[in-house]
Amino acid sequence: MFIFSVPVSRLALCLPVLFAPLAQADGIPMPRTTLPKYTQECAACHMAYPPGLLPGASWQRIMKGLDKHYGTDAALDAASVQQISTWLQTNAATYKRVREEPPNDRITQATWFARKHREVAPEVWKRASIKSAANCMACHSGAEKGDYNDDNVRIPK
Repeated sequence: MFIFSVPVSRLALCLPVLFAPLAQADGIPMPRTTLPKYTQECAACHMAYPPGLLPGASWQRIMKGLDKHYGTDAALDAASVQQISTWLQTNAATYKRVREEPPNDRITQATWFARKHREVAPEVWKRASIKSAANCMACHSGAEKGDYNDDNVRIPK
């Protein structure tokens, strides 16, 4: 059978490319490519969080307030801010679970985050090997690639 003069077998190979601009990682849409400038600037201080963990409005406020970024001056030149902001907006969360704007635009204060981590005791976040709930990589070794699968979680002592 042919659709638009393309054999069905070939069309099936093209569908993921045509209709899936974002990959999925544990239900979190992940950009197929990461903006090098985002990784360079943001991962210099902390994990470069996947943009699908926050809605666009949160990313917009974060990028506009880099001079007071959670108590630190993370200001960038205007061109970098524009480039990173555009990429974050393009890849921000739009799906139901993460659409809410969490308090203070903190991923760790989002309702979905609290629900996913409800079994983690408060003292666990304070361990020297973890330091805070924002240190995703402490327990999710594939976090930078968007792998937050519960089966791969290893909570350090």
